[in-house]
Amino acid sequence: MASKSGTRPSYRCTECGWTAVKWVGRCGECQAWGTLAEVGAPTSARTSAVAPARPAVPIGEVDAEQAQARSTGVDEFDRVLGGGIVPGAVVLMAGEPGIGKSTLALDVAARAARTGERVLYVSGEESAAQVKLRAERIGAVADTLYLASETDLATVLGQIGSVSPRLFIIDSVQTVASADVEGSPGNVSQVREVAAALIQAAKSSGTAAILVGHVTKDGNIAGPRVLEHLVDVVVGFEGERHSRLRMVRAVKNRFGPTDEVGCFDLGDGGIRGLADASGLFLTSRDRPVPGTCVTVTLEGRRPLVAEVQALVSSEETGSPRRTTSGLDSARLAMVLAVLSQRGGVPLAKHDCYASTVGGVRLSEPAVDLALALALASARADLALPLSTIAVGEVGLSGDLRPVTGLPRRLSEAARIGFTEAVVPEGSLTEGQPPTGMRIHEVATLADAVGVVLAAAHATATIAGPSTGTMTTTP
Repeated sequence: MASKSGTRPSYRCTECGWTAVKWVGRCGECQAWGTLAEVGAPTSARTSAVAPARPAVPIGEVDAEQAQARSTGVDEFDRVLGGGIVPGAVVLMAGEPGIGKSTLALDVAARAARTGERVLYVSGEESAAQVKLRAERIGAVADTLYLASETDLATVLGQIGSVSPRLFIIDSVQTVASADVEGSPGNVSQVREVAAALIQAAKSSGTAAILVGHVTKDGNIAGPRVLEHLVDVVVGFEGERHSRLRMVRAVKNRFGPTDEVGCFDLGDGGIRGLADASGLFLTSRDRPVPGTCVTVTLEGRRPLVAEVQALVSSEETGSPRRTTSGLDSARLAMVLAVLSQRGGVPLAKHDCYASTVGGVRLSEPAVDLALALALASARADLALPLSTIAVGEVGLSGDLRPVTGLPRRLSEAARIGFTEAVVPEGSLTEGQPPTGMRIHEVATLADAVGVVLAAAHATATIAGPSTGTMTTTP
């Protein structure tokens, strides 16, 4: 039935703005649950202007010292944040269960408390006694670190007001609920209200805050999308469950770059920053083996030396398998097709397996050349020299395309001890190669395969007929 104003009631999604003529539980556009609210009849009421409590001031008179970042005591975390955490800033830390979010947050809390400042750690998932046991295990105990186990928003805000900390940590934001909002903890309305209240508390008092968040099975941060817009910094945890390596990557950062990555080692004794993580992604061996090639990937602005391994079956099969670990399966399929059609290495009917070392995930196109050379090495059963790296993007026509940051990649490889590099032609226009490194510039994938297999064949000839025990020449 139409309303007295002559308009039918309608409902709008608070997340994406999708409208419907009747209420439904799930938005038909963004698929969010419980976000449709009734749109009231049009009204002519407008918000009246009021005198501001804090009038605007010229930009030159603003005190920028209040927004200076302070170190958290964890160098790798400071790298991701852009030098430290800014007073009044709110950081959202998200990741899968068991990846190390709570451990890192507790370590940051203890290091900040050791400077003499008060730090409040609120856990909605564990009791204070359980948090203390974990803190003793990882060495994160400090006199000015306060613990509380609360899930009520009003009580949490009261704890913040009574302790007056320099930093407070909520673990996690999905476990805290407000009594003024309907619904269970973790739903869209509750997370929105809790986050808004905590952000207001941080901004009004100039207290830095870290909110630990859950992720869905799709890898997205649980809760409304507006949560990521409200906070100042969003960092995500990455890593394989069966690997100790953890990477913290900034997805959003109002105070620094979003292309920085922090590397951590998660063990029984806690989480430890890794200033030099390149060695984790290489296999320690004295002899070269077929099917391996080393590359240098850029994680943000940080070069990391990593090893790509490949295995090719010796017999042709009717339905060839393609299996990857740490690599994009679509990139493997493309490299195999180009290698077969343009590189002179027939692999269309062979089972091919490709993986990385150390649990690192390589997704940038600069890894294409190393993957192709590892496959060619495995197919020919010839080991590439241990001192060689390969960096380049493979095109569908078989050409090699230059990649960004090549001088930084080569400098990192030279620091590790590599002396030869295979790169696309014309890549060294911006700078000179590192001292003592020999550069092979090639235009096509076929040329790159020819260069490395010729060197591998020469090494095998000098070492002897057994390719499995060959060694590199001096």
